[in-house]
Amino acid sequence: MWDDFAEYILNEVGDDTVKIAEIGVGKFDKIAETLSNRENITIIKTDIIPKDSTVIKDDITNPNLELYEDVDIIYSIRPPSELQPHLVDLARKIDSQLIIKPLTNEDLNTPKANMKLKNYNRASFYILK
Repeated sequence: MWDDFAEYILNEVGDDTVKIAEIGVGKFDKIAETLSNRENITIIKTDIIPKDSTVIKDDITNPNLELYEDVDIIYSIRPPSELQPHLVDLARKIDSQLIIKPLTNEDLNTPKANMKLKNYNRASFYILK
């Protein structure tokens, strides 16, 4: 499933030079590692409690907008429902595509956004363009 999720993002990007942000990376950064192997992708990882020096400390409820300057795609894997509206707000402020991969049986908490369900091979997630 994770390979399919990463593959979808890579296909979206193609050969374009892009900046991608993973928000709330936690301890699982397999997707960010896969994406960072492409020369045309710059990736930043943020979390309120960084796991190491590769993760930038940021609070999505009060984000440092300078961190997200020129970000083309934001994604978040299993973000808590109370943070999902903040992800939508950030994506809209910086005019970025948003991808949320919730827990398998979790409903989204994005009442101000009409996010579309996307099934890509074995991965399911929501997109706001």
